[in-house]
Amino acid sequence: MATVIGKKKKDNLLNRIIAWIHLWPSIVSGLILVFVCLTGTVIVYGDEIMDFTAGDAKYVKPQTTEKITVQQITKNLKKSYPGYTVSEYVFFKDPARSIRLRAFSAKPLMLSMIYMDPYTGKILKKDNSIYFFFTTAHLHAELLAGPIGHWIVAISTIIFVISCITGLVLWWPKKWNKATRQASFTIKWKARFKRFNYDLHNVYGFYSLIICLVLGLTGLMIAFPGFMDFTIKTSGAQIAEMKEALPVIDTTKESKDAVAFAYKVLSNEPQKESVSIWNFDQQKLGAFIFTSGNVGLKSIEKADITIYDRYTGEKLNIDPKYIKHEKTENIIWQLHMGQWWGWIGKTSTFLAGVVATSLPITGFLIWWGRRNKKEKSSLTSNNSFYLIFFRWLCAYCVSGDPASSPGILKIVASGDTIYINHFAGKKRLGTILLIIVFELISLKVIPPAVTNSSLKVVFPFTEN
Repeated sequence: MATVIGKKKKDNLLNRIIAWIHLWPSIVSGLILVFVCLTGTVIVYGDEIMDFTAGDAKYVKPQTTEKITVQQITKNLKKSYPGYTVSEYVFFKDPARSIRLRAFSAKPLMLSMIYMDPYTGKILKKDNSIYFFFTTAHLHAELLAGPIGHWIVAISTIIFVISCITGLVLWWPKKWNKATRQASFTIKWKARFKRFNYDLHNVYGFYSLIICLVLGLTGLMIAFPGFMDFTIKTSGAQIAEMKEALPVIDTTKESKDAVAFAYKVLSNEPQKESVSIWNFDQQKLGAFIFTSGNVGLKSIEKADITIYDRYTGEKLNIDPKYIKHEKTENIIWQLHMGQWWGWIGKTSTFLAGVVATSLPITGFLIWWGRRNKKEKSSLTSNNSFYLIFFRWLCAYCVSGDPASSPGILKIVASGDTIYINHFAGKKRLGTILLIIVFELISLKVIPPAVTNSSLKVVFPFTEN
């Protein structure tokens, strides 16, 4: 029997510790977590929104002429937008699709998607909607507050991951039966607000748990390079980046054009709809690095990497561990951005983001409701002595024979009036006693026979 009681005490202590870890760090970081989850949720459908805002600029009339070169793209861009520099080129397999350029301007600071006809080089549209997602992404990652914001978000994300784990422990029923299954997996839509709010936190929190954990952990990998390197190394990839294994640029040699190789990659890979190449890599390396697949803002679904020597045009084969490094890092970004398994991955990530945004709010409301309940319970408990004492005293005063000895508290009830005599010469104490009686009257402690609607409490402020 003693062993069972000891085990229960240990279980209760462990549950209290887990509940404390789940509650208080989340309360402290709640506002930050709501903001980070909300901004992350907004970014999920960034690709689809930008495709929508691009409108007809995504399409051109197919022609049989040669595609324009990188030099022509750069020339046309500088002519129309002198302050802009291309950071990424995206080419599409569909001959009716335009070239998409990710371009930025340092002064004024702006990031834009520029759509260009691949046959004529005509600029079809400059779309600035990407700048909204660029700003939102930096708010999401560092609150636009530099290193300090980075650490605030990172610590809040750690708390979020811990809260997901402790939340699962607290959610787990002690006994599995029909009632606990129903309470754990279903929401009572017609219940009162407190129960409804609890179900939103408890049930939806469970359903979104796996994706929330994935989002939190991948966010930490992105935030901490050491964690990212550890993950990459664990996957069996090379920690060093692929660029380190490639030849550097040689300005004494004439480079071939990257556009022709981009469309060559697409023709060799019929399952890929687009291919990306970063301009910064072209400026430093003696090779073209193409990543084909479904190119998104920060990741590429179904990604494959193809490398060509920019001077000879030969396909380069490097250590597969370098390729695995790039693919592992891309997968981490895919999981974090929801770019996996098509629309199912996007929708699941978006809904999990909505739930994650709501969890600190619903959790706070649960805590606040219980806090008020505990305060009321504490008030009743703390005043229990006074309640019993004054119930007895008032009942005695109504029926008893009050004495008039100096220095003794006297309460006399006569009709609709309560007379209170204080300790002789103690005005301050008497005032306190009067306040206590008023409090007890408001709590309906004094019997109904005494506390009618015309009740008067008279306290003589005289010194003996």
